Amino acid sequence: MKFALNTTHRRLFTSQVPYYTTLLSNFSSKTRLPPLKLHDPIAPPPRTLPRYHRYRAMTTVTATSSPPAIHVKEKIDLNDKEKQIFGRLLQVLIHFNLRTQLRVAGGWVRDKLLGKECYDIDIALDNMLGKEFCEKVNEYLSSSGEETQGIGVIQCNPDQSKHLETARMRLFDIWIDFVNLRSEDYSENSRIPTMKFGTAEEDAYRRDLTINSLFYNINSNSVEDFTGRGIADLRSGRIVTPLPPKETLLDDPLRVLRAIRFGARFEFMLEEDLKKAAADDDVKAAIADKISRERIGHEIDLMISGNQPVKAMTYISDLQLFSVVFTLPPNLEPLTSEGQDRSVST
Repeated sequence: MKFALNTTHRRLFTSQVPYYTTLLSNFSSKTRLPPLKLHDPIAPPPRTLPRYHRYRAMTTVTATSSPPAIHVKEKIDLNDKEKQIFGRLLQVLIHFNLRTQLRVAGGWVRDKLLGKECYDIDIALDNMLGKEFCEKVNEYLSSSGEETQGIGVIQCNPDQSKHLETARMRLFDIWIDFVNLRSEDYSENSRIPTMKFGTAEEDAYRRDLTINSLFYNINSNSVEDFTGRGIADLRSGRIVTPLPPKETLLDDPLRVLRAIRFGARFEFMLEEDLKKAAADDDVKAAIADKISRERIGHEIDLMISGNQPVKAMTYISDLQLFSVVFTLPPNLEPLTSEGQDRSVST
C-alpha cells in the first residue's frame, strides 16, 4: 500500500527532499502520515573523505590457495517485514525533522548480501543515543494513536562484548537494537574502552572483521563499505581485519575466536597475517589475561553448535590456541574415586 501524502508532505518531498519520495515509495504502511511541521529540509550529511588510505594501500592478502568466489548480491532486497520496520523509522525522522542517519550495522548487512534472511537488526545512529531515538519512536506512536512499546536499556558490559549502552524495543514483532556510532580506545590490560561519538567510517574500522563492517543506510537505501574491502572480502571468502590484525586483536582478544567462528561458519579463508597475529604470544597472553572464561565458553558453544564445528576446532589447533582456549582452572584438584585417599595418584 502506498503512503497517503497530504499537501504538506507532497510539497516537502518534491521540493525540499526529493530523494525521500522515491525512498518512501519502497516501504509499506497501514498508517497515514500525520501533518508535518518542518522548518528546514532534511538532507543526508555529506560523506566524509576516507581517512585510512595508508593502511588500505599497504594491505595485501597472501594465502597458499584462493577460496572459491562467493555470490554476493548487488543490492539488498527487503522483505515485507523489513519494509514496515524501516518505513516506520523514516516516518519518525520526518515527523520530528531529525537530522539523523539510520544505518543497519554488521551481521544483518552481511547475511542479506549473501542472500540469507536475518532478523538480528542493529541500528546505528550518528548523532543521538539509542534510548533518545526510541523515546521519539514512542512519541510518534502515541501521536498516531498507536500503542507505545517498552524500551529496554542494556548497560555497558565489556565481559559480554557490550561496550556501549544499547536501547532495545519491539517494532512489528521484531526486536531492534539501537546504538550510536562510536570510536573506541582501549587502555593497557583492560578490555574496557574509552568511548566517544564517532563517524560511520571510524565505527567501521573499529569492528572485528571487514565482512562485519558494512552498513545499510536506511535514509539512502544503499550499502556503505567504508573500509573499501568489506564487499570484496565477502565475495572472495576471506576473513580480514579492517586495521592491522595484531592491533585489532590486542584491542579486543575475543576477536580471535570470532574470526575463527565466522571462518568456520562460512567456510572462509583466514588471511595469513591474521593467522600469524592470532598465534602471536602477545595475543595469546591477552586472551588469557583479558577474556573471561564465560566469554570464551560462549564462543566455543557457538562454534560447536554451528555447521562446521570440526573446522573451527581445526583452526584452534592449527593456530596453537588449544592450551589458551581450553586451559584448566588453577585450583582444579585431581579426580579421585569415592573413598580413595587424595594423595594416591591413579
